Amino acid sequence: MPDLIVRRARLADDEPTCDILIEDGLITAVGPGLAAAAAPAEELDCQGRVVIPGLIESHVHLDKALLDRERPDTEGTLAGAIAVTGALKRGFTPRTVRDRARAVLDSAIANGTTLLRAHPDVDPIVGLLGVEVMLELRDEYADAVEIQVVAFPQEGILQAPGTLDLLREALRAGADVVGGCTYNEATVDDCRRHVDLVFELAREFGVPADLHADFADDTRDPRFALAEYIAEVTVESGLRGRVALGHMTSLAGREPADRRAVLGELAAAGVAVVPLPATDMHLGGRADAHNVRRGIAPVRDLWEAGVTCAYSSNNIRNAFTPYGNADMLDIGLFLAQTSHLSSPQDLARVLAMATTEAAEVVGIADRYGLRAGARADLVVLDTRRVADALLDRPARTAVIKSGRVVARTVRHTDLLFPRNSRTTEPSHA
Repeated sequence: MPDLIVRRARLADDEPTCDILIEDGLITAVGPGLAAAAAPAEELDCQGRVVIPGLIESHVHLDKALLDRERPDTEGTLAGAIAVTGALKRGFTPRTVRDRARAVLDSAIANGTTLLRAHPDVDPIVGLLGVEVMLELRDEYADAVEIQVVAFPQEGILQAPGTLDLLREALRAGADVVGGCTYNEATVDDCRRHVDLVFELAREFGVPADLHADFADDTRDPRFALAEYIAEVTVESGLRGRVALGHMTSLAGREPADRRAVLGELAAAGVAVVPLPATDMHLGGRADAHNVRRGIAPVRDLWEAGVTCAYSSNNIRNAFTPYGNADMLDIGLFLAQTSHLSSPQDLARVLAMATTEAAEVVGIADRYGLRAGARADLVVLDTRRVADALLDRPARTAVIKSGRVVARTVRHTDLLFPRNSRTTEPSHA
């Protein structure tokens, strides 16, 4: 018996609505007027509303979310954010991390996220506390959202002795991805060694790598100019298509010819880039006295170079980003507004960065999408045009994970003015 049949779903603006048949958590058929062999357990009539694949948060820090309630970063700089968070981490307990992470996960699910890649810190300050909590939540939330756990060395590796052993321990415990924070070392040589160590762990444990590799307005500090080196090591390590780089803000500060060259190397190496606009805009350009830079990776240039791109919330209401609701459509609209992306084609590509392209970044493209055989992770949006998915800020009418509705949102508005007071007679002016 089918789990669910989704009726009258709008998948494309230039095509009629169609039905989606779901069985055993998978999409088994997509087409107009589908007839199930047996009555489904549930039927959901979209009435022409847009349906998209489940949204993907490809880079988020659940362990550090909502820390602004305890202590905000009044300085507003990257250094200040790291210092404030480092101090707060000393007071972390499993309960406090778990409670804050659950609050964000609940919001993410309600907003249509069906997969989330979490980056808990691994360092001598907190040890494996964040990873252990995320592994628990990965099991607890498995029916509502898939969680990939990244072992993330926020404080560096070489300058935080003991971190390398902790990363190995985290991966043995079940972390899905090895992270990196390449710029958080004392010298360029140490930054390169950091990269090497991350890739050695990726090969040793057979996992992808996801690095915070660049978080500056420009490349005056060469620690923030390692993109070419990472592309080279990716190819040498045989990890093509399994490496993602977060932020990459200084790419926008390179001269056009230099930028094209490095983007070409990233594309050829199959290295994905994940701009994090809420954080990047908040912390970037702080030293600029006039004509303040946006500080976001050059998205259009990344597209034109053939680099796979996603975007994500990164931090939510903490020293790094004092904003956010774990809403990928909200972040996508912000990315479009701040990156000169406005055409219908641009907005469609931004939406893809949270769906189909993000699926490539996190390694699930083979089981993702609106097609037979894909995992039935879907979001019903309260809008009738796919082109308006970002612009309308639509309610998530239903969120479906593995064929089961896990969240519903109903938004109701009454316009309390008399329509009959409007004139309908033609003007004779």
